[in-house]
Amino acid sequence: MQALPTYDDVAAAARRIEGHAHRTPVMSSATLTAETGAEFFFKCENFQRVGAFKFRGAFNALSRFDAKQKKAGVIAFSSGNHAQAIALSARLLGMPAAIVMPSDAPAGKLAATRGYGAEVVTYDRYGDDRDAIGKRLAEERGATLIPPYDHPDILAGQGTAAKELFEEVGPLDALFVCMGGGGLLSGCALAARALSPACQVFGVEPEAGNDGQQSFRAGHVIRIATPKTIADGAQTQAPGAITFAVIRKTVDDILTVSDAELVEGMRFFASRMKMVVEPTGCLGYAGARKIADQFRGGRIGVIISGGNVDLDRFCALTQGSV
Repeated sequence: MQALPTYDDVAAAARRIEGHAHRTPVMSSATLTAETGAEFFFKCENFQRVGAFKFRGAFNALSRFDAKQKKAGVIAFSSGNHAQAIALSARLLGMPAAIVMPSDAPAGKLAATRGYGAEVVTYDRYGDDRDAIGKRLAEERGATLIPPYDHPDILAGQGTAAKELFEEVGPLDALFVCMGGGGLLSGCALAARALSPACQVFGVEPEAGNDGQQSFRAGHVIRIATPKTIADGAQTQAPGAITFAVIRKTVDDILTVSDAELVEGMRFFASRMKMVVEPTGCLGYAGARKIADQFRGGRIGVIISGGNVDLDRFCALTQGSV
């Protein structure tokens, strides 16, 4: 079995993406501190290139391609943020890219992926197998398939978000990270264990898509039907084999939150912090609010994963029309 990624891989990824990925800001909220009695530090990946943390892992993975791989190009499958990240990274590194995306992906994410120069191949997320489509295209074209989370270079790149957070604010009592397939959570947990060993690490999923929580409780990967939730970036059916193996060793627990709690998070970020955050990006915040009483007087880190949401959709959700 291939050795699992370590913090050394996260550190190496940080060196590769330096000067290409943004070192995103860390923000706090006096209002939230007053309400919870805990000091919050938000790592704002909604201000990352392509509007999400995904650029970190994508650029790290593609920057390791050899000349033959670069010529043949990359294939990826994604609901949107990984798609944009691969598309932009491929353009920056001078290679072709084809992205398999659900036909009902947010229009802004589809348009942005095409805008970065990638070919988009659509599929039905409730009826088709995106993994199979991606593998078939890769075989037909001789291209390299880079999945959205279950890849050592992807999760190592994602972990650089937490690495930067700890370097800026120091040790934390708890870190809350959204979970879809587990790439961001596993990478950030590696950084937490190395840079703030006493920090408790929590993954946060939508209630409708708790494949990670079920798997964590059972001790093995559990697969579910495609969940229906406004958190489109967390509509995964199962955590990845590599990411789950890391999560089992490094994460303290996995929490779930409702779509209504995600909408509350969107409203909080927009009204109190003047930021647009997509539903998936609010998972960490919603999970932290849920158990903030456990950390009264402590220091809490939250990874805001992204801000890619159509404006009309954002308005409809925050005004109460899901």
